[in-house]
Amino acid sequence: MGAIDTNIIVRLLTQDDELQYRKSLEIFQTKNVFIPDTVILETEWVLRFAYKFKSVEIYTAFRKLFGLSNVYLSNAVLVFQALQWHESGLDFADAFHLAQSQNYAIFYTFDEKFVKKTKGLTTCEVNQP
Repeated sequence: MGAIDTNIIVRLLTQDDELQYRKSLEIFQTKNVFIPDTVILETEWVLRFAYKFKSVEIYTAFRKLFGLSNVYLSNAVLVFQALQWHESGLDFADAFHLAQSQNYAIFYTFDEKFVKKTKGLTTCEVNQP
């Protein structure tokens, strides 16, 4: 098994460089692949800002990619929880941070919108300090 970088996923999903796309596709077709949490977070950011992907395009692509039998995540349950919350309107990074914080009673933020959007969503309470 090998781990991959953000640019491997971006090439696969955008197909903006034919040679790199084919090499990325070959990796996903022939290897067991580990995707670090940091790569997931960076990939979402790159797709949203650099490639102007819409939220629905990102979580649809992530669900398909992360559902492949040869793709491994550090904690698939938490990643899919973050995708679900993102699909329901949370910013992806916020959803991912919150999913990673489920073993804690409180998540502190100065982001008032984040606090409002998460009311009743989880037992990890999101509050301002």
